[in-house]
Amino acid sequence: MEKRRVLVVDDEESFRHMLSVILEKEGYEVETAKDGDEALEAMEKGIFDEVLCDIRMPRMDGIQFLKEAKKDHGDSTIVMMSAYGTLDTAIEAMKLGAYDYVSKPFKPDEIVLTLKKAEEREKLKRENIYLRKEVKKEYNFNNIISKNEAMTAIFDTIGKVARYKSTILVTGESGTGKELVAKAIHFNSDRSASPFIAVNCGAIPENLLESELFGHVKGAFTDAVRTKKGLFEEANDGTLFLDEIGELPLSLQVKLLRVFQDGEIRRIGDSRSIKIDVRIIAATVKNLEKAAKEGSFRDDLFYRLNVLPLRIPPLRERKEDIPLLVDHFIAKFSENLGRTIIGVTPEALKILLRYSWPGNVRELENMIERGLVLTETDMIDVENLPPEVHRSSESSAFSQLEEYSIKKATRILETELIRKALRKTHGNHTHASKILEISHRTLLYKIKEYGIQNQGSKQD
Repeated sequence: MEKRRVLVVDDEESFRHMLSVILEKEGYEVETAKDGDEALEAMEKGIFDEVLCDIRMPRMDGIQFLKEAKKDHGDSTIVMMSAYGTLDTAIEAMKLGAYDYVSKPFKPDEIVLTLKKAEEREKLKRENIYLRKEVKKEYNFNNIISKNEAMTAIFDTIGKVARYKSTILVTGESGTGKELVAKAIHFNSDRSASPFIAVNCGAIPENLLESELFGHVKGAFTDAVRTKKGLFEEANDGTLFLDEIGELPLSLQVKLLRVFQDGEIRRIGDSRSIKIDVRIIAATVKNLEKAAKEGSFRDDLFYRLNVLPLRIPPLRERKEDIPLLVDHFIAKFSENLGRTIIGVTPEALKILLRYSWPGNVRELENMIERGLVLTETDMIDVENLPPEVHRSSESSAFSQLEEYSIKKATRILETELIRKALRKTHGNHTHASKILEISHRTLLYKIKEYGIQNQGSKQD
């Protein structure tokens, strides 16, 4: 495996030598420079994975070097060092693009750990960039992201039916992406240059819905001060997406059936019919077949709509898509909010995978946006997720457990409780041990034994 290259920049020869010895023992290839000018020359000649740079140096100091290095070598991971630094100096360095700031003197393990953390961060960045490319290349179908078998079958169906005018009924729970499917069908059809018009049949009062769909002529009713086109006319040569079709009143179901039979509509108050060429895609969370048997939905309209049924599975049935969707939404909101977020922590992802997702993909999207707003680092962590996800995760931890060993189950339970206590106390070991009713020493031992990452910053 190729050695990682580190550039050590410091005006003290003994310090450069000491760091070189430490890092070479850890397997790094080390080059040194006595000031900023010499360091910039070295960076022009070769590529360094990390740069360790002192702040106080003659000729060009560390802050000036940082500015110049970020200008010409923007991707460099630079860690600043100083024995005279203040909090203001550290903040200035981080604002200018330094990855981290280390105060001298430091222990060898401290500087090695800092470099390892920087490597892990770069690795995560690369993996996320790769994953985003793979998502776009392999699983993205007009903004629908999935590698689930049922969803892949839907993609295949969309590719086959998009070119035809056949009516499609999309079913699925709220938030599964029914409108995205409708848009994918439209924009992959010969009608893509014509309008895609969407209307929620359950969101418009019955007395206004007929006018909204079919239009009206001037004077047709009290408020009809001018002739108005309906959505069917607006969608002519394109696609009309009738969301929540199960909420359509019976009186309008009859008129919609006539559109299917005659291919024409009539505005309210008009004596003439208007020919239209519209593809209809309908969507519902209801079981229309059951509604038709019960008499709340016309069975003849149901059969007209159900020519090509597509059922979108809920997110709980395709949990393999959660990492892909998380990455997609992080990329989307990072750009919108001007943040640089590289992913979610492994512990946060575990919780997301355990959750049942009653709000489906829409709920996940909102949760990732919330996480981006709340996180103060470049990762979304457990504490950035809403309480209901934690409650669900904790209550389902044992229902999903496939262990019969009391020893192994106890370890899992203890790990969950310790993590919960550390989250509650923001990482304060003393307070956490009191909540858990164990000694401080026992808590530290179990944290080490179970490999638990600290959930906060206070570690007394």
